[in-house]
Amino acid sequence: MKKNARLFYLLTVWTLFASLQTLAVPRFVNDENLPAPAPGISYVLSMPEPQTHYFEVEMQLKNSASATSAKKNGYVDIKMPVWTPGSYLIREYAKNVEAFSASAAGKPVRSEKVRKNAWRVYSTDDNLTVKYRVYANELTVRTSFVDADHGYVTPASVFMYVEALKNQPHRVVVQPYKDWKKVATGLKTISGAPYTYEAADYDLLVDSPIEIGNHKTFSFTASGIPHTVAMFGDVAYDEKRLAADYTRVCETAASVVGEHPCTDYTFIVHHIPQGGGGLEHLNSTTLETYRTAYATEASYKGFFTLVAHEYFHLWNVKRIRPIALGPFDYDNENYTTMLWLSEGCTSFYEDYILRRAGFHSPEAYLGIVANDITQIENQPGSRVQSASESSWDAWIKGYRPNENSANTTISYYSKGSVLGTLLNLTILAGSNGARNMDDLMRLLYTEYYKKQKRGFTDAEFRQAAEQMAGRKLDDFFGTAVNSTNPIDYNAYFAPVGLQLTNVAGRTQDGFLGAGTTVQNGKVVISSVRRGSAAYTDGLNVGDEVLAVDSVRVGDDLLRLISGRRVGDKLDVLVNRAGLVRKLTITLTQNPLISYRLEPVANRTDAQKALFNKWLYIK
Repeated sequence: MKKNARLFYLLTVWTLFASLQTLAVPRFVNDENLPAPAPGISYVLSMPEPQTHYFEVEMQLKNSASATSAKKNGYVDIKMPVWTPGSYLIREYAKNVEAFSASAAGKPVRSEKVRKNAWRVYSTDDNLTVKYRVYANELTVRTSFVDADHGYVTPASVFMYVEALKNQPHRVVVQPYKDWKKVATGLKTISGAPYTYEAADYDLLVDSPIEIGNHKTFSFTASGIPHTVAMFGDVAYDEKRLAADYTRVCETAASVVGEHPCTDYTFIVHHIPQGGGGLEHLNSTTLETYRTAYATEASYKGFFTLVAHEYFHLWNVKRIRPIALGPFDYDNENYTTMLWLSEGCTSFYEDYILRRAGFHSPEAYLGIVANDITQIENQPGSRVQSASESSWDAWIKGYRPNENSANTTISYYSKGSVLGTLLNLTILAGSNGARNMDDLMRLLYTEYYKKQKRGFTDAEFRQAAEQMAGRKLDDFFGTAVNSTNPIDYNAYFAPVGLQLTNVAGRTQDGFLGAGTTVQNGKVVISSVRRGSAAYTDGLNVGDEVLAVDSVRVGDDLLRLISGRRVGDKLDVLVNRAGLVRKLTITLTQNPLISYRLEPVANRTDAQKALFNKWLYIK
C-alpha cells in the first residue's frame, strides 16, 4: 500500500462491503456473509530493474501482534506458500526469496528463517513492515516472471502471508516499471487509487494472477458478464473473430450449470515461442500458447480447446470441488482421489463444449472420443494405476514423469476425460435422455457450493452421480474409476447405437517397443515399452545403439528394422555406460490399437434419438 493511502480502509469500508456482495464468490465464503474489510495485510509490488528478473515487495502487517500469538510468544511467523492451487506439485517458491528484513516504527527488528518457507519476526508491535526480493525468471502459468518487456505474478510465489491473518483483507499496490501503463488481474480495484487492488482474504489473492506491462486488451460480454482479454506478445490476430469465438465458448460453458457466478472475468494470454497450458482461477485464468496459435484452423481450434478447459474450471474446481480442495494448506500437499473429476472431466467438457458451440462436427467429436480411448488403452500404465490412484499420486508422479512413467501411470486428465464421456452416456441412458452430465454438475453446484458452501466427499459425489443415472454405478466406480481392469466400452456406447472398433492392421511386421532420440549424432534409447521385445530382451533407456545385425545404425533405428517379421531375431550392439554389449532381441506382435466409433447394425429409433441428444443434433 502507498504510504499516504492508509486512510483508504476507513474511507472505503462501506463501498467495499457493498461491492463484495456482488463480487465473484470467494472460494469458501458466502456472498451474503462477507465481513466488512478490517485492517490486514498490504503489499507494495515494484520492479525497478525488470531486466534483472526481480520483484521487490514491501509487506505491511496491521494488528499483526493482536491477531497472532506475537503478544504471547514475542514473534510473528511469515510464510511463503510451497505450491499454488491448480498445479499439484511442491514448487518451493521460497527458493527465490532473498534480502528478507523486518522493521517496526521505522526501526529494524530481528528476524530469522525457521523453516524452508518461514521467517520469524521477533516483535510484539501491532504494525510491522517486511521487505524482500523475489527472483522471477520462469514464465509459466504456475510461476512468476519479469523482464524488460513485462511482469507476470503468480501470487503464491510472490506474496507471503501470516496464518492468523489469512482471512483478513489483503491489498496490493502495483508500481509498474517506468512507462508500463497496464495491469490486468481479476482483483477488484480501489476507486481513486491507481494500480491498487484488494482481495477479501489471502485465498482470493492467491487466486488472482497479475499481468503488468503494455499488453493489448479487448473486451466482450458473455452471459451478461463483462470479459477482458489481456494479450501479451507480438502476435497477429483478428480481434473481431476472437471476441466472437470467445463469446461462443464462454456462453456455451455457462449453459452447462446455467448460472454464471462472476461479476467480471479476465483472460491473461501469453504468446510465447514454445510451450503452452493454462491455470484456472476464481474469476480469471492465465493461458500460454504459441505465437502462431491463430495461424491455421487446427491451431486455432486447439487454442480454444484450452480456453474452454480453463474457463469451465470457474465452475468445476473453483466452485464444484472435492472437499479436499479447500480451504488450502499452503505448506503441504493437499490430497484427493478425484482429480480425474476435477481435471479429467474438465478435459471431457473442453471438447463437449466445443462440439456444442459448433467448433466440432459430430463426426469430428466422435473421432476425438475414440482417440482419447485409444490413447489410454495404448499406455501400459493403464493396467497398473487407476484413475483414483493417479489423482492421489499427482504430487509425486503426475508432475514428475520419468522414462518409465508410461509403463506405470495413467494421466488423470486423459483417463478422466474418457470417464467423463462414459458417465455422461450412463446418465443419458439411465434417464432415457432426460438428463446428462450437465445435470450432475448443476446438482453439485447447487447442493454443495451454494447450499452447503463446501466441497463434497467421494461418497457424496457417487451418490449424486447415481441419483442422476437412476441406478447404482458399481460398474463405473468399481471398474472404470477405482481399478485397472479392462473397461467394457461397448456397454456404454450401445444405448446411442455405436460400437468401438479396432481398425489397426494386425500385420506380421515385428515390433521392437523402444523409442529413440538422437543425441550428438548418436541414437539413444529414450523409452522401453513394458512387455515388448526391447523390454523382455534387455534394451535399456540410455543405451546407445551402435549396430543391428552388423549394420551401423544411422539416425533412425526403426527405419533400419522396418519390414522385419514377428519372431525375427536381431543382434543389437549397444554402448552401455562405456561398455559394448551384444543383445539378441526377438521381435513381437505390435500390440498398439487404433479405435474408431462406428454405428451398430440396424440402429433402433431409440438409439438414434439418444445419439442426437448426446451430440446436440437437432
